[in-house]
Amino acid sequence: MSISKLDIQGVGMTSQRTRDRLMERLKAKGIKNSEVLRVMSLVPRHLFVDEAMSSRSYEDSSFPIGHGQTISQPYIVARMTELLLESDSLENVLEVGTGSAYQAAVLGGLVKNLHTVEVIPELYRQGRDLLYTLGYRNIRTHLGDGSWGWQDAAPYDAIMVTAAPDEIPSALIEQLKIGGRMIIPVGAQKSEQKLQVLTRSSESNYSVTDHESVLFVPLVGGN
Repeated sequence: MSISKLDIQGVGMTSQRTRDRLMERLKAKGIKNSEVLRVMSLVPRHLFVDEAMSSRSYEDSSFPIGHGQTISQPYIVARMTELLLESDSLENVLEVGTGSAYQAAVLGGLVKNLHTVEVIPELYRQGRDLLYTLGYRNIRTHLGDGSWGWQDAAPYDAIMVTAAPDEIPSALIEQLKIGGRMIIPVGAQKSEQKLQVLTRSSESNYSVTDHESVLFVPLVGGN
């Protein structure tokens, strides 16, 4: 895969000016973390969508990426990232559901080490190659069932899940450090899903806080 500096910078509807306008919209919708906005303004979202959709890539919308998956709406990416950054430490972070790898790229600009797991082989390979080409060396991509987490690098300071299980997988809770936070959408696709923040307080105890309603594709895999 070859990507030029001009490809990354973008032109016209993929230019920095267009990205900055999106950041202003996100601020107007309530995103307050300046580091999240700074990093998102630098990530070339147009390279994470199908080329036919690139001129619309800085709309605040989700788009299909094939295999029944989507690239998340920028507001939701910003909101989940903002919640994750409230963690005390971000040395070692897990993302479940690489998908387009856009969320991974945003996290890669904010955390020290990121492990991201994808169950669909084609998306895993595309995401791995794109992240490497863009120069991310603190992101490790893995092919596997993310509902089981990634035990080899556990425990994690924080976990972000970018697809919705009916209930929070116990394996993910067990791989979270004491004091760590998990950002996860929970609920069946045909019912209301809630964005939740789980904080692990001890080996056997955790608390869950509900945030806004969301709509995510189902988490593929078992609990």
